[in-house]
Amino acid sequence: MSAGLAQTYRAFAHNNAWANHRLLTACAGLSQAEFEASRTGFFPSIQRTLNHIYVIDLFYIDALQGGWLGPRAWANEVPYPSLAELKTAQAAMDKHLLAVCDALTPELLNGVIRINRDTSVQTERRDRLLMHLFQHQIHHRGQAHAMLSATSVAPPQLDEFFAEGEAPLRAGEFAELGWTEKTVWKS
Repeated sequence: MSAGLAQTYRAFAHNNAWANHRLLTACAGLSQAEFEASRTGFFPSIQRTLNHIYVIDLFYIDALQGGWLGPRAWANEVPYPSLAELKTAQAAMDKHLLAVCDALTPELLNGVIRINRDTSVQTERRDRLLMHLFQHQIHHRGQAHAMLSATSVAPPQLDEFFAEGEAPLRAGEFAELGWTEKTVWKS
């Protein structure tokens, strides 16, 4: 694995955090009742879908950091009932994932992670586990995005990956996150 691949994972982690920020910021236009309202989706509300993203992040990021939390991560399916609480918690979780990815080296990408499944221990290569986590988040953000499109709040664009020519369009959000383009693309 090359150092370039470690940079790719760092960019994915930044894109992941940015997409979470965009989606949760848009959801701030919902009332609590709209946030909790039953909707069509695997998790039947925007609130439950976005909390699921957080809970699974907690599970996998703990494992990536050598923790043993395991299924206790989802003991509470809605740990953050309000959007304000969830947005703060998700931003903190995204910072943990960024730290994991900022520390990556080619050797670490090939390393094995032990995941507590209570009745067994799953082992996965770190690179594969990270790709699984990113795909999981993309999938469920898409569901929340579709649910949001059935409200009065316009869903944000989430289908881009830092096109260079569009940097000025995201500069304000990057500033809110404390980033610049150089933060994402450092080598």
